[in-house]
Amino acid sequence: MAVGIYRGWRAPLITDPEAVIRNQLRDREASFLWTVRRAIFDRPKNPYYAMFRLAGCGFEDLERLVGQDGLEAALEVLRQQGVYLTHDELKGKTAIVRGGRTIPSGENSFLNPLARGLMEGVTSGSRSGRTRTAVSTEFQRYCEAYETLAIREFQLAGRPRIQLRALLPCHVGLVLALMASRLGEGVERWFTAGGTLRDSLHYRVATNLLVWLERALGVRVPYPLDLPPNDFSPVVECLAGHRAQGKPGVVSSSVSAAVRVASAALEQGADIRGTLFRIGGETITDAKRAVIESAGGQIATHYWISEMGPVGFGCRQMRTGDSVHLCRDSVAAISHRRRAPLGEAEVDSLMFTTLLPFAPRVLINAETDDSGVLEGASCDCAFSRAGLTTQIRDIYSFGKLTGHGMTLRRFDMLRILETVLPARFGGRPGDYQLVEHENGSQTGLTLRVSPRVGARDSGAIKDCFLSEIRKCEGGATASRDLQQTEAMEVAIAEPFVTHTGKVLPLHLLGPGTGGRA
Repeated sequence: MAVGIYRGWRAPLITDPEAVIRNQLRDREASFLWTVRRAIFDRPKNPYYAMFRLAGCGFEDLERLVGQDGLEAALEVLRQQGVYLTHDELKGKTAIVRGGRTIPSGENSFLNPLARGLMEGVTSGSRSGRTRTAVSTEFQRYCEAYETLAIREFQLAGRPRIQLRALLPCHVGLVLALMASRLGEGVERWFTAGGTLRDSLHYRVATNLLVWLERALGVRVPYPLDLPPNDFSPVVECLAGHRAQGKPGVVSSSVSAAVRVASAALEQGADIRGTLFRIGGETITDAKRAVIESAGGQIATHYWISEMGPVGFGCRQMRTGDSVHLCRDSVAAISHRRRAPLGEAEVDSLMFTTLLPFAPRVLINAETDDSGVLEGASCDCAFSRAGLTTQIRDIYSFGKLTGHGMTLRRFDMLRILETVLPARFGGRPGDYQLVEHENGSQTGLTLRVSPRVGARDSGAIKDCFLSEIRKCEGGATASRDLQQTEAMEVAIAEPFVTHTGKVLPLHLLGPGTGGRA
């Protein structure tokens, strides 16, 4: 990562980001075919190679299909023929089976062999399975084109930037600081959720060493500062100070963290009007949007998937729901109707395909367990003028827990709820249920434990749950955030039952439902 920071800092800037994006939009199909040929068809060990063979589709067939019908229509045909990845297959939680045949795959099966990534992030801090994403210098430079558009769209030049970002193994804070400085901006304050010495000392040391390197190179980035437990007042004081000086700040954070800052400002009567919250990582519901706006805050959404990078950016005219301009230059998107795994409703499941030859992974029709509606965007903004005229609206996650910017997979949660907790405290599968809900100020998690279990020490159950998720993918950061924000509780109560009488171990209430079952 030190080498990646050095090379990223020394790389030449993109002088005309609109032209770069428009050129890639023009050549997106050719870019897709060039990448697929070299990363998949020239590498028989790639799992997609086997999928194409089972589908009876060679490279010439793919080339003809894309040329005749266009990229998105070709991707839909490929999906129907078995060329796709479910979210659990992508994460390595389930085997890839097509036509009765199991296709070998591993942690590195979908990494892009055409790009060398040096800025590496890991979604877990445990010794168990985890997902690594290494970003190349070329990919970092391309993302700066999007950031330049965002600076123009939201008039960010010269405004003080504040980060509410995790330490390593999440590399986002370091990457964002590097990008901002390269574009003539910089980060003034970096706040982070505190952690115990046991679960974060080594990450804190590594983060500070890399921050030292960035500062030595000239990057404007501060050392991360711990927030007190469940206390966002230091962020509010910083933002109120900038407001008093006539320079409202820009905050980069998860949705729930932004709402907690806005709530703290309202409670303290602090003036943070004009603050722009650049948020992502979870659904921005109407209730959360209302809290931020009632504090005088403005909202800029972004949609980022760790395995593939930026997927979409919101503009000033997108003021309802969770909507973004799709980055059609770097990602192709289709959707298909399916039943949600954690409920009984049908959803429009999004599937993404990477197009850039230097993307972190080469993916075709990869499902993310996110739902959304694809349609044209009619707004006149910096993103539309660059050619990004497709939007995804009403985005939300239906198959994973995403509060506070964390991502906890259902595969890991089921193991804890149906095996670990019953073995430790008694009961059986169906007696423990994790509920993700909205309470107006943040996304909350409630672990409902049936009274039949006879458990009396809810604190011990909570400690056991947090200890277990630290071992899961995404668990190191998630555990720290849940403890810092006090966003999780244990309730001795019967699990929610669906209208057909089912008890789902994971109960996602979804956007706009409040705390209702």
